[in-house]
Amino acid sequence: MKKKRDYYEILGVPRNATPEEIKKAYRRLAIKYHPDKNPDNKEEAEEKFKEISEAYEVLIDPEKRRIYDQYGHEGLQGVFKQGDFTWQDFTHVDDLRDIFREFGINFDFGGGFFDFLNDIFGGPSRRRGGYGVTHHGPQKGEDIRIKIPLTLEEIAKGATKTVRLERFEVCNACGGTGSKSGKVQTCPTCGGTGVVRKVSRTFFGQFVQTSTCPTCHGEGVVVTDPCPVCHGTGRVKKRVELKIGFPRGIHEGQSVVLRGEGHAGYKGGPHGDLYAVVVQKLHDRFKRDGDDLYTEVPISFSKAALGGDIVLKDILGETAKIHIPPGTNSHTTFRVRGKGMPRLNGGRGDLFVKVIIKVPKKLTPEMKALIEKLAEYEENGKVGHEESVFEKIKNAFR
Repeated sequence: MKKKRDYYEILGVPRNATPEEIKKAYRRLAIKYHPDKNPDNKEEAEEKFKEISEAYEVLIDPEKRRIYDQYGHEGLQGVFKQGDFTWQDFTHVDDLRDIFREFGINFDFGGGFFDFLNDIFGGPSRRRGGYGVTHHGPQKGEDIRIKIPLTLEEIAKGATKTVRLERFEVCNACGGTGSKSGKVQTCPTCGGTGVVRKVSRTFFGQFVQTSTCPTCHGEGVVVTDPCPVCHGTGRVKKRVELKIGFPRGIHEGQSVVLRGEGHAGYKGGPHGDLYAVVVQKLHDRFKRDGDDLYTEVPISFSKAALGGDIVLKDILGETAKIHIPPGTNSHTTFRVRGKGMPRLNGGRGDLFVKVIIKVPKKLTPEMKALIEKLAEYEENGKVGHEESVFEKIKNAFR
């Protein structure tokens, strides 16, 4: 078996890359190696396209990435349905569709799109009767992708959200068969193969052209009495309520996958999956960069001049203490290790605190007198000689 390359190396990103960086790298490479953009070297381009898509599938998913970081390629053997990656394991169909649209290719979630992926990625096929012809049979339902806004506190602590959505469920009237009587018949046109063949003779010999059966559309069976409830599709729309758990430390753009919670399949096919994509809400105190947090804290002039300690609450509500050395300038940044965002694989990032000296807008007569005294010392060049002016101010407040 060919040894697999490192996923981070394939996408050209560092091991601490954010989901945004991973997504940007994948889009750039997907466009570069899109088979339609490499007509003179399609086989190599398709192999590259498969390779970067496999790397993207693993690194953009928090759980798969955690397993890969800990155990490497061997750890993913139980994650992929067939032991090794196939197109059926690729869960980011929307991302690919957006890229394909740039080339004027518009696929729905039906056979055409999956056939294209099957050509590239290989794996269990739904084909009968030769290359290029699809026998659909019961089709897997479409995946559902929803966006869930989360606060930084919810991301830091982990959260469970209840969502209500509308999706296709199996039609109870026909049991998902699409038939009123629950029965289907073998297609009379193709005899159940799902394909039809046309033989033609030319100067170069006999050619057989295979195409999808126009009567059963490749399914091999036909419904003679469509269900009046689902109109022969085997599914109907219903509103459902789901609880979705988000692990602490998840990043914006990453998703939690609920297998089998997507739309019901056509005519008895399995359910698709549901992808809950995280949208991080803006915070009034903290800004996030990867696993680190940034904030600004106002301090008084006397605190900056004389030094001292400041205490603030981190994103988990825990106390963080920072020592301010005497003579600290405004906009100085202090690093508090281990007080940033919790990481998916344990531990926490760092907290960066920028202190901003707050100048009082209203002065009491005593404060004004002290500041005027300070200005006098500065003008006469006495600051730093004998007893510091800051010590004088400090003593004056005692």
